Amino acid sequence: MKIVVIGGSGLIGSRTVTLLRQTGHEVFAASPSTGVNMLTGEGLSEALADAEVVVDVANSPSFEPQAVLTFFETSGRNLLAAERAAGVRHHVALSIVGTDRMPDNGYFQAKVAQEKLVEGSGIPFSIVRATQFMEFLGAIADTSVVDGTVRLPDGLSQPIAADDVAAIIAETATGAPRGKHFDIAGPDRAPFDRIIARYLEAIGDGRRVVSDPQARYFGGTFVETSLVPLGEARLGRISLDDWLRGHRPT
Repeated sequence: MKIVVIGGSGLIGSRTVTLLRQTGHEVFAASPSTGVNMLTGEGLSEALADAEVVVDVANSPSFEPQAVLTFFETSGRNLLAAERAAGVRHHVALSIVGTDRMPDNGYFQAKVAQEKLVEGSGIPFSIVRATQFMEFLGAIADTSVVDGTVRLPDGLSQPIAADDVAAIIAETATGAPRGKHFDIAGPDRAPFDRIIARYLEAIGDGRRVVSDPQARYFGGTFVETSLVPLGEARLGRISLDDWLRGHRPT
């Protein structure tokens, strides 16, 4: 089966490509480096020729609210139009747990717009909503520093390892379209500040971490369950402790 992975050279995409190839599928890793431009549509029709499944894990190069909205809307329309023309039978999109619960977070609202395009495309689909990747904990800490202290929203976190995300994406791509979104998360749920503090301690970063009810998450207002599944979710296999053991300084 031919599967095209949009964003195939990124954190999740590269792992997904490897897993799908290991199971015998013909996989094309679509990205600007392989001649595919999502914003202009260049190279899409050629990449999707004879493809049965498309996996979209592409990310916006900018997190500025209008820029990220433009990216997901424009790229989404271009991709879905090319899929309809090519007769693609399953579209798999990667989204975010809680993306529809934080209306003042510009990135989350751009993902909501992307999901709506997929749902209204007429193409059979599956939308995988993931919690924050463990690989992004450092960036979350760095963007939450105020006067030398890491200040995080007062709520819960349940990060998932990129390897687990890729495994579930690959499994979803080779299965039947679900026609809905479903949540995936890591096995460990804890207050946000404790998750980040464990990460910083593991890498030898001595910055103080505090829970601040007034802190925002990339501009979004945060409540206790903003970033975790509210109901049933598929859990990854890699615990935070196991992941941290592999990322401590040597």
